[in-house]
Amino acid sequence: MTTEETNVDLKEVETNVDLKEVETKDDAEPKEKEEDEDCAPVAADADATEADVSEADLDQEEQEKLPMTWGEGEGHRAVEAPSAGGAEPGATGEKNGSVKLKIPEEETEEVKFTGLTKEELMRVAGTPGWVRTRWALLVVFWLGWLGMLGGAVLIVLQAPRCRDLPAINWWNEGPLYQVGDIQAFSDTRDLKGVEQKIGSLSQLKVRGLVLGPVHVAPADDAMSLRFEEVSSEAGSLEQFKSLVQAAHKKGISVVLDLTPNYQGTSGPWFSNTSVTSVAERLKSALVFWMKEGVDGVQLSGVERVAAVVPTLWADIRAIVQNGTDEGPDKRVLIGITEQSSAEEVSSLLSSSGVDLLLSGVLRPPAADPSQSLQLLYSSHSQSQLAWSLGGPAGGHLASVGGAALLRLHQLLLLTLPGTPVFNYGDEIGLMDEDTKFPRMLWDSEEELNGTLQEERVERLSLRRFFQTLSELRVKERSLMFGDFLLLSNSSSSSSSSSSLAFLRVWDQSERYVAAFNFAAAESAVLQLVDVALPPQAVVVLSTNSSALPGDSSVDLKELRLGPQQAALLRFPYTG
Repeated sequence: MTTEETNVDLKEVETNVDLKEVETKDDAEPKEKEEDEDCAPVAADADATEADVSEADLDQEEQEKLPMTWGEGEGHRAVEAPSAGGAEPGATGEKNGSVKLKIPEEETEEVKFTGLTKEELMRVAGTPGWVRTRWALLVVFWLGWLGMLGGAVLIVLQAPRCRDLPAINWWNEGPLYQVGDIQAFSDTRDLKGVEQKIGSLSQLKVRGLVLGPVHVAPADDAMSLRFEEVSSEAGSLEQFKSLVQAAHKKGISVVLDLTPNYQGTSGPWFSNTSVTSVAERLKSALVFWMKEGVDGVQLSGVERVAAVVPTLWADIRAIVQNGTDEGPDKRVLIGITEQSSAEEVSSLLSSSGVDLLLSGVLRPPAADPSQSLQLLYSSHSQSQLAWSLGGPAGGHLASVGGAALLRLHQLLLLTLPGTPVFNYGDEIGLMDEDTKFPRMLWDSEEELNGTLQEERVERLSLRRFFQTLSELRVKERSLMFGDFLLLSNSSSSSSSSSSLAFLRVWDQSERYVAAFNFAAAESAVLQLVDVALPPQAVVVLSTNSSALPGDSSVDLKELRLGPQQAALLRFPYTG
């Protein structure tokens, strides 16, 4: 039933009520005319008329109060009277006057798209328009594909080629750490104590541990020399094996010092008459220690044995440097010489055939280090260069170079091209006292007062500086195996002999400038001008952080360094 039909029925109800009122009025008019004739009947008729009108009004009000529903079949309205209890049957709780409408849902017929049949598709596909369209799309696709391929090839050809990484050995990957005296280094005064400190060395990014000598070698007594026996003062063979295993787990290789007469005064190889017999015995000892897992050997006085018994020396080199089935990895042969002239060191490095040669080239008071550095770098691969100030028996860094220059020398050794070699304790500024092998200082968490606390704070600061530099060297390619370029100082106010600056560069990696002022009392102004240098660089590390704070930018044309100050600077590759 629609709303319009509802309105029509409502009007019909109102019309019926109005007609009743009109009929009542019409009946009342003749009765008024006959009022004089018979008053009593007139009054009765009037009362009846008023009752009818009232009854009609009440019927209309009651009908308006009733809810209205619609029949489902014929669409007519059915008005239901309220029940005796006041409830409205069929109203289902609706308020008076509400209308319930039920609109039948229109049935819509679902349209399904079946698409074209195969025959229809074939007919359309074969039309000339679609054939031309397909060919056009095919041509566009292949042209786009060839264009992208050509663009990729062009990008590859125009992009700068990356340099192939150089072939390096494990001993070029990080600093070497020498422990010449086992008893002085460890708390337990034996090889077991050294093993307990492997974790500490790993934190410093140490790549190789150089031990000993630890073999039995009475002073100046070649007949009592026993290469294959561990001295009871150092520990036992079992302790040595355990130490090697622990070091290898931490990625640290172990090099054994087998200098024959390390406790005597007649020379590392005893007398000239005993060199041959000692070298023969050393050959069999080398085979023994290689089987025990050592990764290399260190020998002092290599110039003597190489000159006196060249054939035996060649055999020694072959045993150490050539891999075997038991140990295919390459082992290092480190030589030690007392020579300090760059020319002599360069000649011995070539003639002896050692992998690394420790010398006194940088030992103070050496001449201008820049000339020695340039000669050695230009004459040899940087994988053959090793840098040290003291050497295993020459003293510690803080004693040889001076405590005030400790950070400067740490920065120098860790940024030069080649392998830096340190003595135990160089990372904390350990000083030589009455011996070249002082007791190592291991800081604990115990409370200290006054001077002792200040000294510990300084040692920890030195260790952090060393560790930061060592980590940087391992991470940055320019410092690991980058090219080395000495930078000239055009400033007339600074002495060239007391200052040094060089550049480390590798391919497209970040570049590093290391600058040093060795003068004890004078500041230096370095005017570094080179085509490879930008106007400014950023400070990475400085031995005086208050003067040159980290991450600050400095002018390379006017680089100011305080007395005994050094700085490591960085700038990006710009193409």
